Amino acid sequence: MNVNDLRFTGRAPHVESWFIRANDPASPRALWLKMTILAPVNGPALAETWFIFFDRTGTPLAHKDTVPIAEASFEGGSVRVARCRFDLTNPGSLRGELATKHGPVSYALELKASAPPLKLFPSDLMFSPLVPGGKTLTPFPVLELHGEVKLPGQTVKVDGWRGSQGHNWGKEHTFEYAWGQCVFPATANEPETMVEGYTARAKAGGRMMLPRMSALVVRRGGEELRFDRTFDFFRQEATVGPRRWTLRLTGAGGEARLRMDASERPMVCLGYKNPNDDMSYCFNSKLADVLLEVKPKNGPEFRCKAEHLGALELLRREPEAGMEVV
Repeated sequence: MNVNDLRFTGRAPHVESWFIRANDPASPRALWLKMTILAPVNGPALAETWFIFFDRTGTPLAHKDTVPIAEASFEGGSVRVARCRFDLTNPGSLRGELATKHGPVSYALELKASAPPLKLFPSDLMFSPLVPGGKTLTPFPVLELHGEVKLPGQTVKVDGWRGSQGHNWGKEHTFEYAWGQCVFPATANEPETMVEGYTARAKAGGRMMLPRMSALVVRRGGEELRFDRTFDFFRQEATVGPRRWTLRLTGAGGEARLRMDASERPMVCLGYKNPNDDMSYCFNSKLADVLLEVKPKNGPEFRCKAEHLGALELLRREPEAGMEVV
């Protein structure tokens, strides 16, 4: 099965999503696009298409459209919802038109990936329906976008924006999580480095809360370093705050520390409905500051730092007072 193939069999409960995010390497701007299936326990299945444009100098432009699933299609890596379409091949394309409360928005982008798919889970057994919690894959851990985004009053040229594409699914949204990803640009002395990781809690049997579990994968040049002893709770330290996530993992390959901070960055609260009609709230920033420090067991230590290039998402069960929910 292809990493972007549909997992929805037509049976509820089910949630599934495909998302793309990319950052402007030259300024604090970012784009986030997503398509979602929601198959509730009671009622017909729905499809959603999401759009956020982040600009540190202003309020993010965020929008969601919801349509019956009959107005969507999911075939062979091509995902279409209403007037938006992702062709998730390599190379691929992204096309969309949305009528937001601020005015019409559209995008026409070409996608090119430069890295093989990534699995954060340490074992394929974690993709089994018998294991609680959502499933996640990163078909394109490093991609590049070219084209344009038309916003009310301006056209944004997208020329070499860097990011990633993910695919998630499950019977419901994970109870709570922090997820982050960053592509650190290559320099004269350092190769391109990508980090992706998560800290999450799930419920077993819908009732018992499991301990927090974390994993982290670093790709640097042609090397992959995995810190994915997900169930080794004694070798991980995670702190999840309202706008900040820190993670320390140790394992056979060494030690990794990650800090992602969106405290001074624009953030959007997204309302994610679960199939049982409960709500989850995803606090989403694509302009987080990131610090990665790695001490491999074999090889030299390295440190990567980036301003406004980090994708940070924090999911919890309560909204924030005074913050609009999209």
